[in-house]
Amino acid sequence: MKLLNTLSGHKEELQRPTKGPIKLFVCGPTVYDVAHIGHARTYIAFDALTRFLRSENFKVFYLQNITDVDDRIIDRARRDHITPEKLASQNEREYKKVMKRIGVISVTKYANASKYIPEIVKQIQTLVARGHAYEIKGNGYYFNIASFPDYGKLSKRTVAQAEDSVTRIDEGIQKKNRGDFALWKFVDVNQKNSKKKFVLENGEPAWNTKLGFGRPGWHIEDTAITESFFGPQYDIHGGGEDLKFPHHEAEIAQQEAASGKKPFVKIWLHTGFIRVRGEKMSKSLNNFVTIDDFLKMHSADTLRWLVLSHHYRSPIDFNEDVVRDAEKSLDTLKSFIEKLAFTVKHSKNIKKHITDIALRADATQAEFVNALRDDFNTPEAIATLFSFANTINPTLLGMNPRDAKTAQKPLLYALKLFGISIKTTAVPSKITKLVKARELSRTHKQFTKSDDLRKAITELGYSIDDTPLGPFVRRVWQ
Repeated sequence: MKLLNTLSGHKEELQRPTKGPIKLFVCGPTVYDVAHIGHARTYIAFDALTRFLRSENFKVFYLQNITDVDDRIIDRARRDHITPEKLASQNEREYKKVMKRIGVISVTKYANASKYIPEIVKQIQTLVARGHAYEIKGNGYYFNIASFPDYGKLSKRTVAQAEDSVTRIDEGIQKKNRGDFALWKFVDVNQKNSKKKFVLENGEPAWNTKLGFGRPGWHIEDTAITESFFGPQYDIHGGGEDLKFPHHEAEIAQQEAASGKKPFVKIWLHTGFIRVRGEKMSKSLNNFVTIDDFLKMHSADTLRWLVLSHHYRSPIDFNEDVVRDAEKSLDTLKSFIEKLAFTVKHSKNIKKHITDIALRADATQAEFVNALRDDFNTPEAIATLFSFANTINPTLLGMNPRDAKTAQKPLLYALKLFGISIKTTAVPSKITKLVKARELSRTHKQFTKSDDLRKAITELGYSIDDTPLGPFVRRVWQ
């Protein structure tokens, strides 16, 4: 399998480890608020990628962090008059709950930053000892980007260009370089609390460590966590495009400076933005749609299909038309699968079909898989499914049951791999009675009554298609 490595700018072969699993880390949420569909875009993409790798007989250890120590959590907790721990805990629970609802189930381990303070402190001490970090009295410890000549290699920025950026860079007039970022932030603690291991001082969490009372900076949390699980080097690091700089750039600098080993990560993968009216969807711009709000109007399957209908690196322009297009596209494919199942059940054809469906089905599944092997090209993979459906649609209702069942296989395989539900809802008895009544009316050529019954069935949310095998009835997508 080949993946486009953000670091090199080229597609590179994913090497199968000689021992142990593929080590995949994806930056998790900062739990100061609920998750929005921008988060869903990234986590659905990596969930589907992990599912695919496992289907290809790769063992995958998928690690995701939970940033539960952060300036934004502290600020929001103060605003809401609760502790940062309580706010983070509440939002973490909601995050995991909504991830389960949208089928993101492939994460092996979630790791909370607050549980890795000793590992964070140890990594900072190593950076200080190696001359890559320094202390500002009364402020904290900072990484010196001038000490790491490769700083900027992921985002393709020079150190000077990095100096010009103010994207979530820690302020500090005593920093050696404007782009230096905080590793450890000191917290002034009341003397009476000086012997405690942990305190909450004026709403700010602080751990008593060899560095002094304080809390970690944003970037150091991730490298301390990944080193704990994977060591100083591993296979794949993923996240949203907006994390390339400064977050992922900082991670590379920290880990490679601390260990002296390169590369920190073999392959970097970044998902594209979800945009609203041309702007990136984000909480800071207040133009986001929460996952929970999306699911009040649409299904989790629709959200997954919307995400996977776009290449993971491409931006998605989010609007209601795009959602409805995704909904309709998925419904078309599901309807086709249901019609195949209908043929399996009702076909009286006992002859072998003149077209070799088995060969076509196998070829379609192979094309689907090959598209995913090429930088996880989900739009191209989906296109193979519709091409197959269009090819066999003219002969669908004339198939024998065996051929119809065979034709379902690549479609069911694809939906299962993408985490899309393949269960169909049974037609309620009320609808079944109306369908039978309509068939009786048609038999007696009572066409006005037949039309009225069709209208009644439609108004109840079901479609009816008259076929040589009998009426094909299914629930209409909403």
